Amino acid sequence: MQRGNRFFDFKINNETQNYLEGLAKKSRMDILTMTTIAGSGHPGGSMSSIEIFLSLFYFLNISPNSLKDENRDRVVVSHGHTSPGVYSALGNLGFFDIDSAIAYFRLAGSPFEGHIERHIPGVEWSTGNLGQGLSAGCGFAIESKIKKINNFVFVVMGDGEQQKGQLSEARRFAKKYNLNNLFAIIDYNRLQISGNINDVMPQNIKENYLSDGWKVFETDGNNFVELYKTIHTAIKEGGPAVIIANTVMGKGISFMENIKDYHGKALTREQYDKALNELGFENKIDYYINKRKNFVFSEETLKSHNLYPKFNVPDGVTYPADKKIDNRSAFGEALLAFAKGNSTNDYLPIAVFDCDLASSVKVDSFAKNFPNNFFQSGIQEHNTATIAGSLSTTGILSIFADFGVFGIDEVYNQQRLNDINNTNLKVVCTHLGIDVGEDGKTHQCIDYIGLLRNLFGFKVILPADANQTYKACLTAFSESGNYFIGMGRSVTPIITKEDGTPFFDEKYNFEYGKADIIRDGKDLAIISYGVMLHRALKIRDLLQELGISAMILNISTPKELDLSAIKKACQTGKLVVYEDHNVNTGLGDIISSFLYDNKIYLPLLKLGVKSYSYSGTPDEVFDLIGLSPSKAKEQIINFFGFNKK
Repeated sequence: MQRGNRFFDFKINNETQNYLEGLAKKSRMDILTMTTIAGSGHPGGSMSSIEIFLSLFYFLNISPNSLKDENRDRVVVSHGHTSPGVYSALGNLGFFDIDSAIAYFRLAGSPFEGHIERHIPGVEWSTGNLGQGLSAGCGFAIESKIKKINNFVFVVMGDGEQQKGQLSEARRFAKKYNLNNLFAIIDYNRLQISGNINDVMPQNIKENYLSDGWKVFETDGNNFVELYKTIHTAIKEGGPAVIIANTVMGKGISFMENIKDYHGKALTREQYDKALNELGFENKIDYYINKRKNFVFSEETLKSHNLYPKFNVPDGVTYPADKKIDNRSAFGEALLAFAKGNSTNDYLPIAVFDCDLASSVKVDSFAKNFPNNFFQSGIQEHNTATIAGSLSTTGILSIFADFGVFGIDEVYNQQRLNDINNTNLKVVCTHLGIDVGEDGKTHQCIDYIGLLRNLFGFKVILPADANQTYKACLTAFSESGNYFIGMGRSVTPIITKEDGTPFFDEKYNFEYGKADIIRDGKDLAIISYGVMLHRALKIRDLLQELGISAMILNISTPKELDLSAIKKACQTGKLVVYEDHNVNTGLGDIISSFLYDNKIYLPLLKLGVKSYSYSGTPDEVFDLIGLSPSKAKEQIINFFGFNKK
């Protein structure tokens, strides 16, 4: 037959057509069986999409033996709620045991979850948050450009999700970067949860794609012959192109067809028996119910495969103590040095994404030196976050640089889905906190730690000066996993030892989870990080004038505490956490929880931002809200009852 022909044959032959039609019929039975057993799921859209799924997974260069082949074609299913259809197609094509998918669908601990996940063989991207799949497809298409791979990337979407704004961002990006191996197929069954898509939210799907420069094709999405012919034509003409596949919700079962309720409603047992009679299959539901009872949980079935390159790590630099430099400039210089140290004649496995802020976030030098690896996405943060995330799973270092309010706050949902997908994304955010200053409260990102604490897989680094920034960036770039590197806007003094030489010098190696005792002290410990550390040192000087000895502890990795360093700080008997962050959700709250969990009872003063703030220079605003060194000193004296001298 024609399996794996990549739609290059002019048409589908009779043998293949008959085989796939039989497989579609069985897949419909499997969809209904698994959703009926589970008592939930989305059978209607799964049944309207099944011919699309079977066509792609059958004809494209995807097989159970090529799942780790970088040259394979990729399929992203954006409407992840159609998991019964995806599992039925993949299982019946031999990617895994179809009986297990039927029996264990939506069962706690089963790999066959309610929405598709990357740990399932053949699934490239975990989805369910509608509107993000096309962006993920763009990321995989960018991989093809960088690695010079001759493959296809297909994205299957629902029609209801075309209402999402992120799709328009993805369309423009794909057109700008001529992603000619990218093809989308829309399951156009015209129904969503609340009814007809045009009643819920009128849209002009065809015109939207045409206006953004895409080629548009239409076909019968439930007819293998017509669907094959249209995909063949689209591939021949090249992308980016979209196929609007006219389908029927609940296709194949008379009482389900064109009924919106079956978007997300399983059949009753009586309805199931009636449906199987229509399909002409023996009823084996009791077999699967019994199999479900014998499920054995295994963590191994929930692991997904990621690629990450091995990099040459250049030597760090040490900026002199009198150097006037902001941390973001150190990031830009570290990025450029890292790229130059890993540029080969084949390709550079690095991609940098910017949203119209290149000079501000300091990726402009990289863009100038490596224009083919720099992607200017414009003011399209949602799309960019997802593209950068999907690309990071393919063996390419993917860096998304932005302001804090855009790179975390605005795209929190996209970063959450990246984290669920176990990406290797490096998010570098500048302009954090009150340090943004004159831009005012709309741009003062004061909640980044709080938000990132919710993302289990993200490591967080908040370096204190340019020297620590440079070295931390080299570490994050060279390691797999999700990293957030955050910094302010202003020039930050170089942190020094007591002899005036740089603290983070050529002998310093950044180690994630290791704190730095910048100064020792016996009366209290001030814990800080980032742009506040140099101010903490000023507080120490002011307290020293009063005969109060303060330890200064730099915690640059708030999500992974250095227990020995904190316990040493606790020996002073008094703790202060001093930060440019929401006082309720930042490092102070983390330290407070640590003390409670370890049954350490001592006074803790949390100095942080208590409300949305003001527009002005950072020093002016810090003073106005009680966080300047002098006002922080007064609060420390009053809170702990130190006697003024």
